[in-house]
Amino acid sequence: MKRGSVIGNVAKDLGLQTGALTNRRPRIDTDGPEKRYCDVNLNNGELIVADRIDREGLCGEKASCILKQELVLENPLELHRVSLHIQDINDNAPQFKEKIVSLEIHESADRGARFVLEEAHDADVGQNAVQQYSLERNDHFILAVDRNKIELVLDKELDREKYKEINVLLTALDGGSPQRSGTVVIHVSVLDANDNAPVFSQEVYKASLPEDSPLDTLVVTVSAADADEGLNGDVTYDFGHVSDEVVKLFSINSKTGEIRTIGSVDYETTSSYEIRVKAKDGLGLSSYAKVIISVTDVNDNAPVINV
Repeated sequence: MKRGSVIGNVAKDLGLQTGALTNRRPRIDTDGPEKRYCDVNLNNGELIVADRIDREGLCGEKASCILKQELVLENPLELHRVSLHIQDINDNAPQFKEKIVSLEIHESADRGARFVLEEAHDADVGQNAVQQYSLERNDHFILAVDRNKIELVLDKELDREKYKEINVLLTALDGGSPQRSGTVVIHVSVLDANDNAPVFSQEVYKASLPEDSPLDTLVVTVSAADADEGLNGDVTYDFGHVSDEVVKLFSINSKTGEIRTIGSVDYETTSSYEIRVKAKDGLGLSSYAKVIISVTDVNDNAPVINV
């Protein structure tokens, strides 16, 4: 909604005469440094938008987004809680982390071989988030989607003498109206020899992190092994598709898999983080695991009394 848009009428809701509003001196109050998103029109009692409300910025990917503001009537003093249920609109398109995904697949790979792909991310929620994927028609590959797991499936065996490289387009579509989409090119290099993708020691890693932890605190170490030898078996680590907040707070060592803090976490702001990590071998084959970091509370806030 644009600035000045009408949300409701607090005078009607509270049974006040619009002519008495000026004497009651209504105002919208917020807690501490929080932004004031709405205001009261003293002429008619309408609650209006005072600043742009960004649902993704306020609530991230939470299914329910409620913005709480305080309506203060100063004469005589009354306090009323205003709860605004912020509805999502389809203002974000699905995005893949990379523009091109490079895979190296051996011509000896059996029909039915599967190769994990990273899913697209959409900042919107519910029906406006990613709902389906489609793969450009081609001679060799089909797509298998199971919830958030996306796999490229070899449907027809490869012949390096015919094709050394294959490009196919993967499209992610959301369920909004109008519908938005994002694409990524899958570039397949056909190789002569067989290979194995890295395998994580765990599918899900869990760690606890006190909110007063200093910078460079070791949170957790992820580990993946590759059955291949030499360069093909060298495993490197990276984050998958993560939020800007995660990038500012955590780093991952590409060689050791150590995840450390590079920023300060706050339990009151975010109590847990879910991070997708990727292990990639020397030939570009990759696998993914999930890291769940629970931020533990410490007694760092004094009581606050609002009068």
